[in-house]
Amino acid sequence: MPTSHSRRRAISAIALVVAGSSVLLQGCDSAPSTIKIGVAQPLSGNLAALGQDLLNGVNLAVAELNKEGFRVKGKLVTLEVVAMDDKASPETGKEVARKLVDAGVVAVIGDLNSGVSIAAAPIYAEKNIAQMAISTNPKFTQLGLPTTFRLVANDTLQAKAIGSFSASKFQATKYAVVDDSTPYGKDLAAGAIKELIAAKKEITLKQSFDDKTRVFDDLAAKIKESGIEVVVTTLSDFQNLALLQALKKIEYTKVFMLGGDTIKTTDMLKGAGIVSGLYATSPILDAQEFPAGKAFLEKYLAAYKVAPAYAGHYTYDAMHVLATAIRRTDSAKPADIVQALRKIDGFAPVTGSMRWDENGEQRYGVIGVSAARAAQWDPQVRSDNW
Repeated sequence: MPTSHSRRRAISAIALVVAGSSVLLQGCDSAPSTIKIGVAQPLSGNLAALGQDLLNGVNLAVAELNKEGFRVKGKLVTLEVVAMDDKASPETGKEVARKLVDAGVVAVIGDLNSGVSIAAAPIYAEKNIAQMAISTNPKFTQLGLPTTFRLVANDTLQAKAIGSFSASKFQATKYAVVDDSTPYGKDLAAGAIKELIAAKKEITLKQSFDDKTRVFDDLAAKIKESGIEVVVTTLSDFQNLALLQALKKIEYTKVFMLGGDTIKTTDMLKGAGIVSGLYATSPILDAQEFPAGKAFLEKYLAAYKVAPAYAGHYTYDAMHVLATAIRRTDSAKPADIVQALRKIDGFAPVTGSMRWDENGEQRYGVIGVSAARAAQWDPQVRSDNW
């Protein structure tokens, strides 16, 4: 029979175990010294300039947040960017997603390409990690995952913009529609065709290429032979530049080109003046279109010595909104961050606000149309409904 002294020792031991367990639990719930933010973008290959711009936006925001002192549960923490190259490839995108999960990121800003975002989304969702993508294919949010957040309007609205702008701007009937065979390119082209037909435009030529094709002499010849007046394209900027040069070579330049958001880049401005008109529809408005855009551009130029190539101001804003979500939930747990983002109406320093509906679509998304001039894209019109 145990003595009272033995009982006291046993009770003391149990108390120590309970107390120790309590400390461990509190430790697990405390803020870490470093919070890792994943970035998955094409950092090599044909889209490297766009991917680097998107990474630059995140890095600029993180530098600011760390400088001002970022706190969780009252504790000063360091935000760390873990950037990986998805190579604009769905398979690589899935591999990158697994690596970022293993690296312990609490959220991911990525990807650029719709096919990559869609492929990677289930991997992030399995670990309750928010994926904030600038991809525009509607299928990204139609996956029904609680972790998908789109930063801009989707291609359903962009296709409407193509049809509406084409019908009112160009006095033309014969159209060519060209895509790059990616989920983004094919689906946007299909939506554009639907809108163009509704606007009583004739789709005289339709053709698909892969997203690496650089030679378009045969296509240029077909455009000339068919008497095409407007080329609607979802090819990337480097491909459209090659097509413009091919048209110039055969002296068939009295056409208009209207592209999707992958041509609204600084490189594409090299094509200004080759054809009768070069236009781009895009859910990405230039930084200078926003009241706070000038200040952002000054900071960006000071940090990187080059102008933004694409949409660095959107990923900059996404990082600030993500930081707000972490602050509000006072947690670095991925699932808590997802819940905070679902409810947030976050102040975005450049674009004004980011807020998502129940599907993860951007509530304030718009589509703008811009015309290429010698040194800039000149905004023509923008709308949230078209």
